Amino acid sequence: MTDHAAHDDAPRSAEETHHLEQQRRTNRDAVAALGVNPYGERTDNLMPLAEVRARYNEQADLDHQANAKTEGFTDARPVVRIAGRVMLHRDNGKLVWMQLRDDSVCLGARPDAPPPDLQIAVSKKDCDETGFEIAKRTDLGDLVIAEGPVMRTKAGEITVWASSLRPGAKSLALPPEKRAGLQDTEQRYRRRYVDLYTNPETMRVLAARSRLVRAARDFLDARGYSEVETPMLQTLAGGAAARPFVTHMNALDISLFMRIAPELYLKRLLVGGMPRVYEVNRNFRNEGLDRNHNPEFTMLELYHAYGDVETVMDLTENLVRDLARVVAREFHARPDGAPLRLPYDGAEIDYESPFLRVPYPELFERALGFPMTDTQRVREEAKRRKLKHEGLDDALVVNALFEDAAEPTLDPARPTFITDYPAALSPLTRPKRDNPALADRADLFIGGMEIAPHYTELNDPDVQAATFRRQLAGLDDEESTFRNFDEDFINALKVGMPPAGGMGLGVDRLVMLLCDQRSIRDVILFPFMRPEA
Repeated sequence: MTDHAAHDDAPRSAEETHHLEQQRRTNRDAVAALGVNPYGERTDNLMPLAEVRARYNEQADLDHQANAKTEGFTDARPVVRIAGRVMLHRDNGKLVWMQLRDDSVCLGARPDAPPPDLQIAVSKKDCDETGFEIAKRTDLGDLVIAEGPVMRTKAGEITVWASSLRPGAKSLALPPEKRAGLQDTEQRYRRRYVDLYTNPETMRVLAARSRLVRAARDFLDARGYSEVETPMLQTLAGGAAARPFVTHMNALDISLFMRIAPELYLKRLLVGGMPRVYEVNRNFRNEGLDRNHNPEFTMLELYHAYGDVETVMDLTENLVRDLARVVAREFHARPDGAPLRLPYDGAEIDYESPFLRVPYPELFERALGFPMTDTQRVREEAKRRKLKHEGLDDALVVNALFEDAAEPTLDPARPTFITDYPAALSPLTRPKRDNPALADRADLFIGGMEIAPHYTELNDPDVQAATFRRQLAGLDDEESTFRNFDEDFINALKVGMPPAGGMGLGVDRLVMLLCDQRSIRDVILFPFMRPEA
């Protein structure tokens, strides 16, 4: 008898690795010699492994055990066809046992639940001859396709008793060792294709991400928003204050910029008469990498004509709460109506209670003990905290101090909108009517992270043009090489853009929060990695 778990206990030498891979090639060739393609063929009507468990019929199984040898007995056990990756292989001579895994692990169970792998049994007596020979030549990590009735073994395990077995694809690569394993964080990101099948939590989180994006689309579609697509290659870098990636178009011999934000194009659509638009967009920013930043990331950006910052704040609050319910129901198996609190970084975030709203000036003074309008105190405190302040505008020094001292005072367990930002920080935002020094802007913070800025959009073309010029005048030589005055956007505003509320939600960060992941790389299928030597 041989018994192979999905991982070996000891690290392998290069010589052993070569030997084991060669054995896999030998097994592959032996399967091909049977006249079977070791890399599989089209197979229809496959059933997810989780569904197979639900199809088990206990009474039919008991009847089969009692009457299988009775002449004329009809076997009523459900017959299923399944496919999965071999996670365990045990050869008992005339009976081969395997554990298969598919994506059934994704949703609907507790995060700490064991993976719903399914056992199959391949008997020399009951399986076709070719299938039994294939079972003997199967290795860990192979993909196989099995068909047969569903029964329960004497040990109580639901099992597919295979009447046929065929290869889905031969795996020439060895699975990771049990202890060294694919637990190295960097290797998990680099070899996501192995990480997904060996670490069920990875599959669950990334499947949850797909589910959340779909739910967000459904939420917005139901409220009259139209999903659109705007250019990812742009002749001007605009819509956000960020350093772009620069590329070149050979056909026109011009430089182009990878999109840093879709904002200015989405606003053009409001001008054209589309009243509510959104885009789930990939943005690219040529800046640093850390646990909250990846050079390419996903935003959900939307605009609501004849709305304002309050309109989109209310929308975001309801959207985030709706997505939290999806996670609670499908990711934690909680019934609707249960307290809507989800774990993140050791805390329980309350998504049920109304989100807090606190003005920027109030939070600043509460944290620092003096108003942000006291520029002398602001610069003295920035110097004391060793923050960059020389040569910066007052508003930028205020914001550096705010981020250092005020933002950390927010309760990470209570989603909070910070409202009334300094107008100088928001050149695309309409100033508040009663205090032009402040902008109709709000940023949503959850779990210590900024999740989504919200704005009442500036739609006066003359004011916007003047704001652009002031912004450009303050740039150094390097920044001015990729920042330009967007004359076409000003022309669009001259046509007339309705008053509007706008919002940009960081999809990656929201998934981090809702799925309790500490790094943005854990919620991106293929995060950016420095090339290996």
